[in-house]
Amino acid sequence: MMRFDKSNDVLGTVNRGNPTEASICTLCRADCQGRCETWLSSLVGRKLLYPRSFGIVTAGANNTTHVGVSYNSLRIQGYAYGAHGLSKGLTNAADDCIFPNVSLETEFGNTMKTKSRMPLMTGALGSTFVAAKYWDSFAIGGALVGIPVVIGENVVGVDRESTIQPGEKRKGKIKVSPELDRRIQTYLRYFDGYGAIIVQLNVEDTRNGVAEYVVDKYGDKCIIELKWGQGAKDIGGEIQVTSLDYAIFLKERGYVVDPDPTRPEVKKAFEEGSIKSFARHSRLGGTNLDSVAQVRADFMAGVDYLRSIGFKRITLKTGSYGMEELAMAIKFATDAKLDLLTIDGSGGGTGMSPWNMMQSWGVPSIILHSKAYEYAGILAAKGQKVVDMSFAGGFVLEDHLFKGLALGAPFTKMICMGRGIMIPGFVGSNIEGAINPDVKAKVNGHWSELPKSVREVGSSAKEIFASYFDVEKKVGKDEMKNIPYGAIAFYTLADKLACGLQQLLAGARKFSVKNIARTDLMSGNRETARETGIPHVADVNDESARKILHS
Repeated sequence: MMRFDKSNDVLGTVNRGNPTEASICTLCRADCQGRCETWLSSLVGRKLLYPRSFGIVTAGANNTTHVGVSYNSLRIQGYAYGAHGLSKGLTNAADDCIFPNVSLETEFGNTMKTKSRMPLMTGALGSTFVAAKYWDSFAIGGALVGIPVVIGENVVGVDRESTIQPGEKRKGKIKVSPELDRRIQTYLRYFDGYGAIIVQLNVEDTRNGVAEYVVDKYGDKCIIELKWGQGAKDIGGEIQVTSLDYAIFLKERGYVVDPDPTRPEVKKAFEEGSIKSFARHSRLGGTNLDSVAQVRADFMAGVDYLRSIGFKRITLKTGSYGMEELAMAIKFATDAKLDLLTIDGSGGGTGMSPWNMMQSWGVPSIILHSKAYEYAGILAAKGQKVVDMSFAGGFVLEDHLFKGLALGAPFTKMICMGRGIMIPGFVGSNIEGAINPDVKAKVNGHWSELPKSVREVGSSAKEIFASYFDVEKKVGKDEMKNIPYGAIAFYTLADKLACGLQQLLAGARKFSVKNIARTDLMSGNRETARETGIPHVADVNDESARKILHS
């Protein structure tokens, strides 16, 4: 089921560690000096869509065998005639039917639509220190591209500068939350009507009154997201801390901290060095519910409450649980008229999920997403307006975007990308710190000088980032001094993904991403065809082919 080798001679890329099914390393390091495909795409952008050394090489695909069931076992259909979804003013003349004319704009939502310049959104970037350190790159990059960015769980709870006091509506009332404010305001500074800032709620966030704080301060500028789970693990979110004092603070904030930093023997072990870190965990939700009926009642009451305090857009994030939970998520989100349902398959994550849990638990993405389409179709056949969906779980490259959108069409409006979209934040920050040592600490750069892998591309930001002048045109020369290099790298990677997606759509004769369909896919083996409902390559259009032969 693996499509990716450790190195790709055609593109001149190599993975430092073991490549996942999605192409990036199983362990993606912020200080990495390259150069996997996503890393290098953050610099050279759409150039990496093509083989290197043009004019002196020929190149051929090595992906001829499909084994097992995965997104890599799906192939994209192409057609020799036709044109569908052309924008107003365009005709089916050859001069108009070119891939740059493919529209990637999409939208999601029930009554209040959220527009996005391309069908991409970030995963939830919450209380992990990686998310905090590189937030400016992620948020500004996402806002400039015009896609939704998600603030994950526990941001308020882990912030030592936040003030939480007893309140009337919930168990906690936030008075001050500097980190949450920073994250929201950074995105909104560059928001131009496309994309959105989404704030996620878990058990602790609900207790602390995060929803009340956000709606009181930002109104409908933010989308609120209920969280059931994720594809990385089947327990609450976690981070690791190396300070005893901070671990005690988090326990006093109401979190589960392991080992318990208040136990005398644990304190002694930390002082002597045998314990060097603590894991902070969130709680499981729904533990007081014993039936589907109770889950539904609790969920609908929660949605009603969020609407009553002023939220106009509400979404749900669910993980790779089994089929019952998947059906509940789709049915309840549809009945509640939510704006988006993100369905995250196993396994991956942006935090510190237990490794063997990531390896062993939950439903793999392609199976989960195939069943999501099937269940959504059941509701649609009954005349219901099915909730818009976003698929997550291992998407990195432009063909992944196409396949996820097509597999869930017409219900899937977005692809949620987690680890892959964080890489440009890392590499851009490292480059900025190496070029401008005075800001190295501020941008969390890891390099003292530019490595050979970057110097081969250039030595200044204008040389290194293919999209530098696109960003400059968007924000103006004067504002460029405020744009972190990580955001420029983010924009550059997004440009490569957008161009690649446009090319794939044009080949399928779809000139709007809104016209993508399951018929644009083929299964590379019979097992994948059986599990996904996508016909085998030899069966697709076989009947119409025979009619041509017999005509």
